[in-house]
Formats: sequence, structure tokens, C-alpha cells
Amino acid sequence: MGKPKFYDFCVHAAPDGDNAAPELASLARHLGYSGIALANHSDKLPDKKPVLPSIEGLEVFRGIELVEENPSKLNSLIGKFRNSMDVLIVHGGSEAVNRAALENPRVDILNHPAFERSSGLNQVLAKAAAENGVAIGVTLRPLLHSRGFRRIRLLSDLKANLELARKYEVSLVLCSDAMSCFDLRSPMETLALAEVCGLEEDEALAAISTVPERILKKNRPGPGYVREGIEVLEGEDLF
Repeated sequence: MGKPKFYDFCVHAAPDGDNAAPELASLARHLGYSGIALANHSDKLPDKKPVLPSIEGLEVFRGIELVEENPSKLNSLIGKFRNSMDVLIVHGGSEAVNRAALENPRVDILNHPAFERSSGLNQVLAKAAAENGVAIGVTLRPLLHSRGFRRIRLLSDLKANLELARKYEVSLVLCSDAMSCFDLRSPMETLALAEVCGLEEDEALAAISTVPERILKKNRPGPGYVREGIEVLEGEDLF
């Protein structure tokens, strides 16, 4: 088995975050990542489609974190951005939005599902996530920036969601949710923090390596791909 590749699928660049995309990409490569997704919130997109940084040894993927409280409008945004994004994330935070995201197989990740006195997930939503292949994001920035009761609440919500994810075999994606270079952590630090927060070693490793790779494979099929179940074969591949 080869050395795993590590990915951070939720990094916010200017104008959403504090740093430009090349700065974030350069630091991510230095920290040991194989790839990152620049996933600005949909209400903080740049005026024009940005050129992704080119950093040797690092793949930079085009992503977005959709912010919309109306489920109908959210589904429209998913349709609008899906084909142009390598990673499509929904920013949760209400039962209606969480449900709309988890019932839509075109969504890759649901981040920040918790709201009011709820962790954001229940048995019905966890089943929907598993059936539709939508991963639950475990974001480190809110935990690192919180203190006291707020941190306790975040850890409690995470614990509840981890139990549901394990029961219904829901995938997890571990990411920094970085709003600046100061929020990025190395893969080893990220794995250690995840285990402190309640993830098992194998869960944390999958959430930063194999699950992101699975998302990329789904959204970036090979050149012979036409649609699910159909592939064009050429030359010697015919026999």
C-alpha cells in the first residue's frame, strides 16, 4: 500500500478569506497536502472566475460552499454550479437546508449542520446521506476558534453526528475550513486534532484521504466517460 495522499477540501480564499489563493496553495503544499479545494461561500465569490494557482506537487480544485436558506433556491444553486465544480459543499444550519442537501446526490459535502439545540442530523437524515453519497464535513476552524460553552457544544454535536455516521455508514470529510493561512494545519496535526475530537484513527485517515479521492473520482471521470454505466472504449481497450 502506497503512502496516502492528503486533501483539504474547504479552504476560503480572498475575497471570502484573508489570503489570496496562491498564498494558501503554497502553504498547503509546504504542509504536506497533495490537493486542496478552494471553496468560497457562494455569497463571497470573486467578480470573475479565478485562475487556479499552479503549484508543483499540489492539485488545486475548484469548489464552492453554497449558502442559501431556501431549499428550493438551494437546489437551483446546486444545478447552476454542479458541472463547473470539482467539490460542491452546502453550508447547513437548519433542518430544511440539511434535508435538501442530504437528499440531493449532486452534493458532495454538508458542512456546519448544527443549529439551535440540534446537532443537525437525525436517523432519517443520516440514512439520506448514506443513500445519496453525501459526506458530512468535520470542520476544524470553528473548534479551534471557540472557547468555553461554545466549544463544549461543538464537541457534543460532533459526538452525536459521529455516532449516526458510524451507525448508517455515512462518509466523513475532514477539512480546515480555513479563512486564512493561520487556520491551515498540517495533515499530521489535523489527524491528531480529529482523534482528540472523537474520530478513530482509521476514520480520520479516510476523511482526509480516501473519501476526498472518492469524491474526485466521481466528479472527474476518465476521458471515456459518457454517463453512469456507459464508457467509450478505444483501440486495444475493445478486446
